[in-house]
Amino acid sequence: MAGRAAPAPAALLCALLWAAAAAAGGGPGDNPAPGAFGRVYRGAVNISAERVYAFAYRSEPGQVDAVRVYVNSSSENLQYPVLFVVRQQKGVLSWQVPLIFRGLYQRTYNYQEVSRTLCPSEPTPETRPSDQIIFVDVASMAPFNIAYELLVTRLENFQLETNKAFNFTASPSQPQYFLYKFPQDVDSVIINVVSDAAYPCSVVSVQDIVCPVYDLDHNVEFNGVYQSMTKQAAITVQRKDFPGEQFFVVFVIKPEDYACGGSVPSSIHGNVNRTWNLQRTKNLQVTIVPSIKKSVYVQAMFFSFLSFLSFYLGSVVVAFVHYIRVQRKASAGRLSPEHGSGMMTSSHPISASTPEGSSYGAIDESSSSGGRQLSSPERRPPAGSDTDSSVEEESDFDTMPEIESDKNIIRTKVFLYLSDLSRKDRRIVSKKYKIYFWNIITIAVFYALPVIQLVITYQTVVNVTGNQDICYYNFLCAHPLGVLSAFNNILSNVGHMMLGFLFLLIVLRRDILHRRAMEMKDIYTLDYGIPKHFGLFYAMGIALMMEGVLSACYHVCPNYSNFQFDTSFMYMIAGLCMLKLYQTRHPDINASAYSAYASFAVVISLAVLGVVFGKNDMWFWVIFSMIHVLASLALSTQIYYMGRFKIDGPDSDLGIFRRAVMVLYTDCIQQCSRPMYMDRMVLLIVGNVVNWSFAIFGLVYRPRDFASYILGIFICNLLLYLAFYIIMKLRSSERLLPIPMFCIVATAVVWAAALYFFFQTLSSWEETPAESRQKNRPCILLGFFDDHDVWHFLSAAALFFSFLVLLTLDDDLDTVRRDKIPVF
Repeated sequence: MAGRAAPAPAALLCALLWAAAAAAGGGPGDNPAPGAFGRVYRGAVNISAERVYAFAYRSEPGQVDAVRVYVNSSSENLQYPVLFVVRQQKGVLSWQVPLIFRGLYQRTYNYQEVSRTLCPSEPTPETRPSDQIIFVDVASMAPFNIAYELLVTRLENFQLETNKAFNFTASPSQPQYFLYKFPQDVDSVIINVVSDAAYPCSVVSVQDIVCPVYDLDHNVEFNGVYQSMTKQAAITVQRKDFPGEQFFVVFVIKPEDYACGGSVPSSIHGNVNRTWNLQRTKNLQVTIVPSIKKSVYVQAMFFSFLSFLSFYLGSVVVAFVHYIRVQRKASAGRLSPEHGSGMMTSSHPISASTPEGSSYGAIDESSSSGGRQLSSPERRPPAGSDTDSSVEEESDFDTMPEIESDKNIIRTKVFLYLSDLSRKDRRIVSKKYKIYFWNIITIAVFYALPVIQLVITYQTVVNVTGNQDICYYNFLCAHPLGVLSAFNNILSNVGHMMLGFLFLLIVLRRDILHRRAMEMKDIYTLDYGIPKHFGLFYAMGIALMMEGVLSACYHVCPNYSNFQFDTSFMYMIAGLCMLKLYQTRHPDINASAYSAYASFAVVISLAVLGVVFGKNDMWFWVIFSMIHVLASLALSTQIYYMGRFKIDGPDSDLGIFRRAVMVLYTDCIQQCSRPMYMDRMVLLIVGNVVNWSFAIFGLVYRPRDFASYILGIFICNLLLYLAFYIIMKLRSSERLLPIPMFCIVATAVVWAAALYFFFQTLSSWEETPAESRQKNRPCILLGFFDDHDVWHFLSAAALFFSFLVLLTLDDDLDTVRRDKIPVF
């Protein structure tokens, strides 16, 4: 503590003291004793004797004078505490010694040493000095003498300076606060507070220039903006929020560490009152630095939009180059089949025996089933027509008994070709996949509206209460805009929305070209290459856009309660990608939109249950691991048998067991040397090993971030299936064209970079807000974006390239007959 006695004329000081004594009215202890700053006064008080001290000083024009009072008493008698009352010109401050703090479960902590900073006098507009006086009353209701010590000092370092670090010490009974005034050219500042020790837990508060200042543990949250702290804290303060262009920075040490993630010390368990003041002191350093200017906001927004507009420009260039190549081929008579190489004529062997529009992809039956007639085609509208009809249902094909028999014959063949699994009417299958698109739009609307409403409520609560422990921001790089506390985390999600919309445009272009070719009855479009169904691609584009929307909503106020907003559509994106990859060579037997979205709903429900119960409840992990393993086995069975595995028995309820025993006997005993479908078996074995490993890992380690754990399962399965697909494609002597090859390389590179930034943890809602702030880091891009924002940028680009891989991966097959395209 540092201070100095203010020089005052003797006559003026005597006059002030005489006036104070006359106002007090005479009596024992009523005459104030003149006090000097920086001098220790010792004495004793009881029920009949109290002491009054008067401290006079002169305040210079434009100067803010702060006074600090230190008191001490050796008494631990809570029945008769020593009472201290400080009277100023515009306020009264009082406390008792021992000073009592209450902790968790009504534990109490007593402190014999207390020091408080008095609310400073406001600078006067007068041009001459003004005289001030402070009275300190010391009293007790004890029938015996209680000793005390008193020290009053004037603070010389009360006002904090910009870009200048200031060190000090605080404790629960000796809080500190300081004044800061905005410089003329600064509109926003960041208050950085650091400490070498994590504990004791402390609170940093920013309060307006109003008396009294709330600087004790039980009232620090009554006013202003505050956040708990262990080793690091940061609060962004804007000039517009303080009309007086100045504020107090208050530092309070809590009596317990529970709020910061610490445990209650074993020595104070129970309701025993104890004094351990020396254990609760904390050294702090505060630095106030200017925040970014408005021009940085503009630069960041331009950077965000222009970066992703460059993808639009690149797509236009690629489309233009592709158009030029098509025109050149057309002029040379070598037009690519994808763009309409010819009209349907009877000279094409693939279509010669197929009535027009009967079933897309149908081929000369001798090529796939030894001449056996496998379909009973009926006259339908032209294949190029997408006219909807109320009588056109998927059951038109599937309910025919002979066709059901054909399914068993075709799908259980050892070597399958695409023509075997693309026999349904194209219009019916296309409508089936369009349901994915319309359903995801419905889901997005109903999911997003309450989410937006909830995060707006969260942000409003943060702004009204000032409690910055509600949201887990990276406070060292949280740039506010309007009512939003971290605009940079929201802006960085613009990439998902822009690239999702761009992907929809690319898919729409392909869809239009495909429709035109169908209308022209292009034989290559009808019977060559992978059947074109765009419903899942549209759904993927919408999912990418919604991931941006919901991620932005989550980052309005990231916390434990709304983390599923950020991951829900990630699950859907991963699931849709796997479905699309499977649909490519299995267009007739892919999952329906209803069952797929119902499965996603189950996964999201499990994610929510995992967040709630997954931390400590072993029973949840046992049940989840069992569901995970059983679902993997069931899905593997369906994939292995191409959906023709039946578990119901027509004659008795024991049919399921009879069928299981038959399959085990046939595939594991009779043909144990080699599975019937070797490639599928290898994929499924590896996939089950991976999924069982995830289940065992979760059961043993029980990771706290359950949502990310489930997302990891989805991503690993997707990557495994994509790798298998590409390997099998190359094994089948198929090739990768330049565009998909570029997309694969770009996907790998961008995902690697994105994951690097993803694992740079800047906050964690798994921990307390104070512990999370220890992970906070400064901005790394343009002084505006942090590591997680870069993750948003790169992950958006990586997802976009991943979608392009799925869209273009089989472009090389556009001139290959479907009875020559293997299924794997």
